Amino acid sequence: MKTKYIIPILALTLLASCGDKAQNNSDIAEEASSKERKEISAKAIENFKYNDYILSGDAEKEVQDWSRFKELETQVSYLKKADITFFTSEKDTLKAFLDSLKVSIPQSINTKPVNARITALETKLLKLNNDLTLDNYSVENKLSSIKDLLIANSNLIFVINKKLEFDKNDVGRPEDE
Repeated sequence: MKTKYIIPILALTLLASCGDKAQNNSDIAEEASSKERKEISAKAIENFKYNDYILSGDAEKEVQDWSRFKELETQVSYLKKADITFFTSEKDTLKAFLDSLKVSIPQSINTKPVNARITALETKLLKLNNDLTLDNYSVENKLSSIKDLLIANSNLIFVINKKLEFDKNDVGRPEDE
């Protein structure tokens, strides 16, 4: 009589535990697919928290003939809309672009701080290129690299603005009598 009850109880326990594993496997698969669904989107880029500077009026006048900088700003605006085509182009093309950006700096803003920010921007741009061209790299890391590039670009704009503001407000030292 005891075996009559034990066998069905064991069978029910076995069935119940098998169902839990199937449920857990489907939960894991669903979680993995939801992570894969996360993509580089304009909404994700829009949610970044950083100081996004724009060029001042004086800076706009100074860089109006700096075509490579204008092209960079255009590509960064596309990047903010999740268009990454420029940043996934060949590394040699990007290096040639960055070299021409450095060579064509207007004389009025060609200072060590500006050159340092351009070098930092170059580093972040090349890192972003590497990250975007790797298929097995996570979306979170790619988004982090995009944020780093946007911050580097914003810092370049900030330094250009400060350089021109400092030059404009430079009143000189009073002369000794």
